Amino acid sequence: MNGKLQIKTCPTCGSNQIRFVVRDIVRMYKGLTYTVPKVGFYDCPNCGEKVYERETMLKIEFHSPAYHKAEALVEA
Repeated sequence: MNGKLQIKTCPTCGSNQIRFVVRDIVRMYKGLTYTVPKVGFYDCPNCGEKVYERETMLKIEFHSPAYHKAEALVEA
């Protein structure tokens, strides 16, 4: 096994319609809009559940201004 998630059933609603997708994610933090490009995750069209792998979460954190602000405080 390659260590990647392989989800066939939605953990929230039990639907077998959950699929792996790759798309840009647009989020907001304190009025700031930021985009995380080409994010791979599992998306359930039935209930809206999204399941992210660890690497994806790290990518989201890297692009988020919330984490950049926290890092700046630690470095100061």
